[in-house]
Amino acid sequence: MLEGMGTALMTDLYEVTMLDAALRSGVASRRATFEVFARRLPQGRGYGVVAGPGRLAELLARFQFSAAQIEYLAKLGRFTDELLEHLNTFRFEGEVWSYREGDFYVPGSPVLRVDCSFGAGLLLETLVLSVLNHDCAVASAAARMHDVAGGRHLIEMGGRRTHEEAAVAAARAAWLVGFDATSNMEAGIRFDLPTAGTSAHAFTLAHDDEESAFEAQIKAHGLETTLLVDTYEIETGIDRALAAAKRLGGVPGAIRIDSGDLAEEALRARKKLDANGAESTRIVVSGDLDEYRIAELAGHPIDGYGVGTQLVVGSGHATAGMVYKLVGIARRSGTYEPVVPVAKSSEGKATRGGVVRPYRVIDNGQAVDEVLVQYDRPGPPDARALHVPLFRACEPAYPHTLDVDREFHRRARIELPDSMRALDSQPPFEAHTI
Repeated sequence: MLEGMGTALMTDLYEVTMLDAALRSGVASRRATFEVFARRLPQGRGYGVVAGPGRLAELLARFQFSAAQIEYLAKLGRFTDELLEHLNTFRFEGEVWSYREGDFYVPGSPVLRVDCSFGAGLLLETLVLSVLNHDCAVASAAARMHDVAGGRHLIEMGGRRTHEEAAVAAARAAWLVGFDATSNMEAGIRFDLPTAGTSAHAFTLAHDDEESAFEAQIKAHGLETTLLVDTYEIETGIDRALAAAKRLGGVPGAIRIDSGDLAEEALRARKKLDANGAESTRIVVSGDLDEYRIAELAGHPIDGYGVGTQLVVGSGHATAGMVYKLVGIARRSGTYEPVVPVAKSSEGKATRGGVVRPYRVIDNGQAVDEVLVQYDRPGPPDARALHVPLFRACEPAYPHTLDVDREFHRRARIELPDSMRALDSQPPFEAHTI
């Protein structure tokens, strides 16, 4: 997103039409609480990972309507002057609480809580869900990939498979849960992430022969560079990579294989490299990898994985399924009016009413339960509070850096029972009120 650009019209039309009607009826100014949660996890998932609140806080700080946006709304000819005047001075003044980035969630976890006027809460819904549904989906898939990679190097390289801004957010989410680097340079500068990448097949094709392409790359980037050896025939490509590196005084730092039967090709490549004194040369593979394919490759001589499509748009990118629901509203306007519970009862989409605070029960280092306590009651003494401040007094209030949250995620994942971390599992518990 362009720096300084307002975020208020990153919303659906019905949010604005509801606000217009709510201003007329008088409910727009009533105190209200909204929650974000997932009703269920994707099939086979035992947990989800929270990602995006830190990004969201910065976007909320820019949630204002510019003169051009007000003019656009006026030209639509469907909104009252009262609404346009309201939006002209609008600034989000509520409070937002969220799970920490890198924490896990289960069905029913109130990942985010928004305390504000009913009208303000309406406007936020689309932006909140856009950020959380995308970032949580990527982080959840990336965490499963990291689990089965067994400590091998992981590079996020999905930038060419998704929207340009989604690519930057995806790189951030993958880094949060343990990926080692990203190919996305904008993510590198924006979030101070390590970047990785060397060459594509086009570079090899542009040269008169494969060996001269490898030699040019090594001269530019040193012997530690990664040579892409499958532009033509893989075994011949490895021979040429070894020859080019030998002329320049050593062996390749790494080779990358992007096609064929990766398991078989890795075995053959390792055998050839070792036979030619290149025991230190690493093997990196890529090509529509997801967590299941990475798990299948775990016993093969592979040192790293490049992951793209299946992380950002493929089957691995299963929806987070987050929804944003009103759980409490005051029956009259006023700063100190009490918020009373409200809930849907429709079949298959019923919600829980009332404002709660979430806690996680840990037993012998393992998460065993997630309990929701009414906001004005104390939490269980043996449980960890899950909400932290995200936004207050018109400013971001999130207290942690991305690097700190990355380390926190590592500890939080250790708390997960093995049954939750299995590739095909179901969450052993859901968040529930006590």
